[in-house]
Amino acid sequence: MPVPLLLASQSPARLATLRSAGVEPDVIVSDVDEDAALEAARAAAAAAGEVLTPADAVLALARAKAEHVVGEYECEAIVLGCDSMLELDGEILGKPADAADAVARWRAMRGRTGVLHTGHWLVDDRAADQGGTAATLGATSSTVVRFARLSDAEIDAYVATGEPLKVAGAFTVDGLGGPYVEAIEGDYHGVVGVSLPLLRELLLELGVAFHDLRL
Repeated sequence: MPVPLLLASQSPARLATLRSAGVEPDVIVSDVDEDAALEAARAAAAAAGEVLTPADAVLALARAKAEHVVGEYECEAIVLGCDSMLELDGEILGKPADAADAVARWRAMRGRTGVLHTGHWLVDDRAADQGGTAATLGATSSTVVRFARLSDAEIDAYVATGEPLKVAGAFTVDGLGGPYVEAIEGDYHGVVGVSLPLLRELLLELGVAFHDLRL
């Protein structure tokens, strides 16, 4: 039997990425208050005399999602929480508020580079007799993304598809936004939504090999 993995995310791209690697996780969507979680992370950083970086922000949200699901449900699995944001000019950008916001984002992004950060957090909620450790750990995948110099008409047409409204940074690399991403420097899967190499490393810290998750 494979080691059970539970994905605390509603992202179809994350689920598809895991499935493409031979993993069939259960899914429970976390309804954690992300604004409150982010504010708590900022306050904790400020109390320590630090500034919450974009990489730390997505990690804090990934942790909040995973821990919320563990707290609300009997998971009996390794729980994976993820969160992604685009960093542009030091600002962190999640999903656009509406179509006008998505258009404005793309007009600012076109012809430029940003950094897509994806936080990953694992909570080992397996029973001890099933190899569970109760460990909790995480890390962030950060990938540089270079956007094409889109025309206004291209931006309007892309936003009209509705896809940019559903994803962090208002773009995908594996979907309709693919033609508008000229290059990436780093992990492709991290841009899609879950870094398989990073997940492998985190699992190894729990004493679990990636292939142990496969059916």
